[in-house]
Amino acid sequence: MNDNDINWQDFAIETQAIRAGQQRTHEDEHSIPIFMTSSYVFKNAEEAALRFTGKQAGNIYSRFTNPTVRVFQERLALMEGGESCLAFSSGMAAIMAVGMSLLKAGDHVVCSRGVFGNTMLVFQNYFGKFGVNTDFVSLIDLVEWEAAIKPNTRLLFLETPSNPLIEIADIEKIAEIAHRHNCLLVVDNCFCTPVLQKPLLLGADVVVHSATKYIDGQGRCVGGAIVASNELIEKQFYPYLRSGGATMSAFNAWIFLSGLETLAIRMQAHCESALALAIWLEQQDGITKVHYPGLPSHAQHDLAKRQQSHFGGVISFEVKGGKEQAWQLIDAARLLSITANLGDVKSTITHPATTTHGRLTPEVRAASGITDGLVRVSVGLENIVDIKQDLMRGFV
Repeated sequence: MNDNDINWQDFAIETQAIRAGQQRTHEDEHSIPIFMTSSYVFKNAEEAALRFTGKQAGNIYSRFTNPTVRVFQERLALMEGGESCLAFSSGMAAIMAVGMSLLKAGDHVVCSRGVFGNTMLVFQNYFGKFGVNTDFVSLIDLVEWEAAIKPNTRLLFLETPSNPLIEIADIEKIAEIAHRHNCLLVVDNCFCTPVLQKPLLLGADVVVHSATKYIDGQGRCVGGAIVASNELIEKQFYPYLRSGGATMSAFNAWIFLSGLETLAIRMQAHCESALALAIWLEQQDGITKVHYPGLPSHAQHDLAKRQQSHFGGVISFEVKGGKEQAWQLIDAARLLSITANLGDVKSTITHPATTTHGRLTPEVRAASGITDGLVRVSVGLENIVDIKQDLMRGFV
């Protein structure tokens, strides 16, 4: 049987990640090829006209149609349990596409405080400049979500688990709030990936990804994606991508496809090591709190067990000595990479208050719970004993 004839929805996510979406060319290649071309040739003028008007499916121009990118889109949509996907040049480009496609002047957004610092800045500084107002609420307080909605609210936006405090939102209940007020719910699923969590199946309308993180998994390429219904993709997001040009390159899509092939097994290993590290960190002197949903001490531990298949690979923790002690711990590391990226096979460590959330005001950071003593670790695939020993260099 040809792969094109298989219904990939009948298969497990691990199989989908390796096999789905590929359409072999006349060369009968086993691996997915990279189509490095900017444009495509039409058989005649009529075919060109039909393609450009959308009356005939097919490639037009690689700013918005590319065979390698298409395989990535189809595969990620299937893994997320969605209908369609569009790939973008970065995760932030995907978030920009959400706002540019769905919002207009006079609209209102409710966003959780526990999102990536740049996400907050995009809503405040850029959408705000064009007349879109945003109110920020506690990720876990359903009363705040409900109270913040106004007659002109168009969408609710959240990231779960949150960055960097690893709080867990109740997607199903927030989706109910959104739909009761005729709003869309957008969920950033970067930390979990579809291997651990499927927000669309819990009621979300749109899922966004930074493919740069776990989907790549080895810190090689920058990219993003949106997964949603056919209607939202075709009528809202695709016209913006076609005109706006925040395009994922064919090469990057090819890299991300390789990342998807090992995503499930990598996420399992990330989660196992992160849980072991979190348990160990809770026992160390000088650490006042560990933020990881796999710990029974985590406030949303039970919710995480229901909503996710595992607890993720990112941990944050508080040290007693504030910024000075946090920097000392980070600087003492010899194995862990001091970088703000996450989701890599290499463990990374960063100080959120002066990196990922450093451009926010002290007041906004305080409201988000980001203290000067907070350290974030993305647990990689090195031996867990080596990771612990490296962190011990910084303990006093």
